Amino acid sequence: MCGISGLLGAEAGSNLANIIKPMCDRLALRGPDDAGIWTDDDSGIALGHRRLAVVDLSPAGHQPMVSATGRYVIVFNGEIYNHLNLRRELEKEGAQASWRGHSDTETLLAAFEAWGVEKTLKTSTGMFAIALWDRSEKVLTLARDRLGEKPLYYGWQHGTLLFASELKAIKAYSGFSAEVNREALPLLLRHNCIPAPYSIYKGINKLPPGTFLQVSTVDARDQDHCANEKGRVKAYWSLTDVVGAGLMDPFEGSDADAVSALDGVLRNAINQQMAADVPLGAFLSGGVDSSTVVALMQAQSMRAIQSFSIGFDEEGSNEAEHAKEVARHLGTNHTELYVTSEDALGVIPSLPTLYDEPFSDSSQIPTFLVAQMARQHVTVSLSGDAGDELFGGYNRYVLTNELWGKLSRTPMGIRRLLAHSIRVLSPTAWERLLGPLQHLIPNALKLSNVGDKLHKGAAIMTAGSTTELYRRVTSHWNEPENVVVGAGEPMTVLTDPQLQLPTDSFVHRMMLLDMLSYLPDDILCKVDRAAMGVSLETRMPLLDPGVIDFAWRLPFHMKIRDGQGKWILREVLYQYVPKKIIERPKMGFAVPIGSWLRGPLRDWAESLLDESRLEQEGYFHAEPIRQKFEEHLSGRRNWETHLWDVLMFQAWLEKERAA
Repeated sequence: MCGISGLLGAEAGSNLANIIKPMCDRLALRGPDDAGIWTDDDSGIALGHRRLAVVDLSPAGHQPMVSATGRYVIVFNGEIYNHLNLRRELEKEGAQASWRGHSDTETLLAAFEAWGVEKTLKTSTGMFAIALWDRSEKVLTLARDRLGEKPLYYGWQHGTLLFASELKAIKAYSGFSAEVNREALPLLLRHNCIPAPYSIYKGINKLPPGTFLQVSTVDARDQDHCANEKGRVKAYWSLTDVVGAGLMDPFEGSDADAVSALDGVLRNAINQQMAADVPLGAFLSGGVDSSTVVALMQAQSMRAIQSFSIGFDEEGSNEAEHAKEVARHLGTNHTELYVTSEDALGVIPSLPTLYDEPFSDSSQIPTFLVAQMARQHVTVSLSGDAGDELFGGYNRYVLTNELWGKLSRTPMGIRRLLAHSIRVLSPTAWERLLGPLQHLIPNALKLSNVGDKLHKGAAIMTAGSTTELYRRVTSHWNEPENVVVGAGEPMTVLTDPQLQLPTDSFVHRMMLLDMLSYLPDDILCKVDRAAMGVSLETRMPLLDPGVIDFAWRLPFHMKIRDGQGKWILREVLYQYVPKKIIERPKMGFAVPIGSWLRGPLRDWAESLLDESRLEQEGYFHAEPIRQKFEEHLSGRRNWETHLWDVLMFQAWLEKERAA
C-alpha cells in the first residue's frame, strides 16, 4: 500500500525533481517506509512514490521501478493478490527467466512487457492505482482497480497533466489553481460524497473504477486536451457485464450446494488476501460481514487472528459487546477500545485534511478510530465491506421492495395523504409512541431510529417510479440545486440515460447501483482515507472478482429470504459461529452526530452555519440551511445528515482558506 504522484508535459528546462518532491512528500502517511522519484527531463515526466512496505520488504521492492528491459517505469499503489500465479504463467511462456525480488510490482512490470496494458489489467486480481510510463512509445497509462478500492486523481494545469493518490499531492504542485468546483456541491448534498469522475477542484477528476487512461507527451502539452479526455478513458472491466453474465447463467444447485460453493469461493479470496510480510489482522464489528471474514481467516490460520473493534457508551451506537462474543467463540486475539465522545469529537478537526475534499459520511469518525487502534498492532487489516451490496444486506432493500409493491397499487392522492399523516408527528414523537412496542417485534425486523425512518418513508411515498424511489431513498437533500448558489447538478452514473442495467428485479437494480456509486464513492473512500491516515493497509476480500461473479449468479431468494437479507452469507457464517450470537438488529457504524450538534458541537456548527457567513461566502443559500438547523436544535426533526453535509464543506473551506 502506497501513495503515488506524478506529472507529464512539463516544459523543457523544468527542474522536475524539485517539482515532484513536495507532491510526493504530501503522501508520507500513505507510505512512511520509503520514498522514490524518477524523472525524464526530455519527455517532461516525473514519477513519485511513497512506500508502505507490506510484500517484499527489501530494497528489491523499491519504487519507482524500471522493468527488466528498461522499457517501462511504474509507480503502483495497492496489492496484486494473484501475482504469484501471474509469475508462473509468465515463466511458462518464457517471458521472465529470473526475478530480482518477490514483489507484486515486479510481476506487474513483467506482465505489462509480455502481455500489454489491457490484458495485464484484466488478469490482475487486486486493488490498485497504477501509473505506467512507456519509454519507447512516450505514453503514460493511469489505471484503477475494478471497484475503486484505491483512489487516483488527475487533471491538467497550465498544459501539464498532474496525477496522485490524494488531492493534497496535486495541490502541492507549484501554481496549482484551487478553484472550487461548484457543480460538485449538489452532489455532496445528495450523496454525502463527491462521486467519480468529479472532485472538489475544477479541472481535477477521479479516474472511474475499472478504467485506464493513456496520454502521450504531445497530448499532455495540448492546452485543449482537457476537453477531449473523456473519450480516452477506457474500461477494461465492467460490473454491468458481470451482472448480465451472472443473471444469464444462474446458479442451479440446491441451497446446501450454494452455501458450500460460497464457502469455498470466500476461503480462496481470504487466503490470497492473508499473504503479507508484516503483521496482519481484521476489523470485527460482530456483524455478519466482518464475522464471516474473521471466521474464515481463523479457520485457515494456525495462530489466533488479531481482531479489532471499538465501542461507544452511547446507547444504540455500540457493537463492541457483540464483537467480543464472536471473537471469544472463534478464539481470536481480540483487542477492543471504548472511546469517549471526547475521543470522537477530537477527530473532527482533522477530517478536512484526512479526506482532502468535503466528505460527510459521519461513520468516517469511528472508521478512523478503529484504524488508528489497529495500526498499533498490525500493518494490514482485512474488512468485511461490500457484503451488503453483494448479498442484499441493507434494510432498504427489503423495506423498499415491499413498500413499492404496495405504493404502485395505491393512488397518488392516498399516498400524499399517508405521507402527510406521518409528518404530523415529529420523529421524536414517533420514537416515544412506538418505543414500548419494540419488544413485540422480532430482532431481525427491528429498526433503530424508527422515527427518522418513518419520515424518510413519507418522503418516498410520492415517488412515481422505481428510479425516483431509489433516488429518494439514497439522497440526503432531495433538491440540492435549490441550496447551492449558481450550480446545477451534473450527471453521474446514477443519472446517465445511456447506462443499461441488466437486472431482473428492483432490488437487484438497487444493489447494482449501490455497487456502481455508493460503494466506491462513499464506503471505499471512507475506509481508504481513514486507514491511510494512520499508515494502515486495508483489504476487502468480498470484492474479489470470484466472489462478485458468484454473488451475481445467485438467485434472488438466496440473498433475501423471509424478509431478511444476506441469507446465504449468514448460512456460511452459521457453520462457524452460532446463530444466536449473530442475529440482532442491524446497527451500522454510527456516532451520535445529531445529539452532538445540540450539545458539544453546537457552537462550532453555529459558527460555520452563521447566516451572514453563508451569504458572504456565496456557496449556499442560507435560509433552507438555517431552517433545518433551528428545527434540529429544537428537537422537532433530526437533520443530522443534511447538516453534516454542509458542515463538512464549511470545515473544508475554512481549512482551505487558512492553508
